Amino acid sequence: MAEEELPGVLILDIGGTHGVLEDLAALLKKHFHLITMKEFLGNKKEMSKKIQSVFVFECRPTIDRELLESLPNLKVIGNSGVGVDHLDLKMISSFGVKVTNTPHAVADPTADIGMALMLASARRLVEGNVLNFLGPSYFFGIPHFCFDRDDRSDLIFGM
Repeated sequence: MAEEELPGVLILDIGGTHGVLEDLAALLKKHFHLITMKEFLGNKKEMSKKIQSVFVFECRPTIDRELLESLPNLKVIGNSGVGVDHLDLKMISSFGVKVTNTPHAVADPTADIGMALMLASARRLVEGNVLNFLGPSYFFGIPHFCFDRDDRSDLIFGM
C-alpha cells in the first residue's frame, strides 16, 4: 500500500521525551500514515480529513473536545498501556469514536516489578545499598574511618 492509501494516525511526536518510541513508530508506519501534532497544527484543514485514528502514548496527545471537533473522520483512539482513566469516555463516545487499550501489554513487566519488590523487601536490598554507599555509620553510628573501604568484600555486600 502506498502511504497515501494508509489511514492517518495522529501522534504527539516521534522520539524525544514525550513522543512515541522510534521502534514503535516504525511498527505503526507499516499500517498507518503517521501525522505528528506539529504537522496537524501546521495544516489543520488538510490533515484533519486524513486522520482516522489517534494513538495516545503516555497520555499524549491530550484528547479534548476541541481536538475531537477538529477531526471529522476520527474512528478510533488507541491508547497504549493499561487503563483509560485519563480519557473522558463519555465525551469521546458522543462523537461516535471508539476507544481501545492494551490491557495485557504490561502484564509481564508488572509481574517482574512485583517480584523485584518482594525480593528487595525480603533481602533488605535497599538498606544494604544504603549501607554499602554511606557506610555502617549511617545505621550504627560507627565512625566511618574505622572501616577499610578498599576491601573487595564491599563489592558483593548483601549477596
